[in-house]
Amino acid sequence: QLAKMFASLGVKKLRLTGGEPLVRKELFRLIELLNSIDGIEDIALTTNGVLLPMEAERLKKAGLQRVTVSLDSLDDAKFGKINGRGVGVDAVLKGIDAAKKAGMSVKINMVVRRGVNDDEIIPMARYFRGTGHILRYIEYMDVGNTNGWNMEEVVTKKEIVQRLNKEFSLEPAEANYFGEVASRYRYQ
Repeated sequence: QLAKMFASLGVKKLRLTGGEPLVRKELFRLIELLNSIDGIEDIALTTNGVLLPMEAERLKKAGLQRVTVSLDSLDDAKFGKINGRGVGVDAVLKGIDAAKKAGMSVKINMVVRRGVNDDEIIPMARYFRGTGHILRYIEYMDVGNTNGWNMEEVVTKKEIVQRLNKEFSLEPAEANYFGEVASRYRYQ
């Protein structure tokens, strides 16, 4: 109902997120319904990726074009500690591969925290370079509930780009679409 109202007001893109959408029983049916709404041109999903090997094909057939997968480290122990559930990296990488195989575009979100996973900035770039996936580094933001607005864990965009530039020559890239909030770079 809400998606129909939003579409009537000009909304063309929908993103399903919040918690883990793939635990919803028969999520593909919701995708089918959303995909049938006049005006909706793009449906995306944010996920931890673990259930994608079982769901990617059905989701793609239902009309899902894109997934964004959260992956903050390539190190199993570090990643398990960050996600708080001990989920291993391999499960997420299998999900990313399943989405690609199903024909979806994939973005990987890495929230960077100083002293937690900032040493993974370069390894993540090396791993995903040349895969066709978009790797997005996200500045850790304290929302006031966990560290009292302590900026010690923040690695700024400027620092992330500087670190990457030492290993790879980067150049700014044009936005993918009007209003894109991310700053884009490409390898030279």
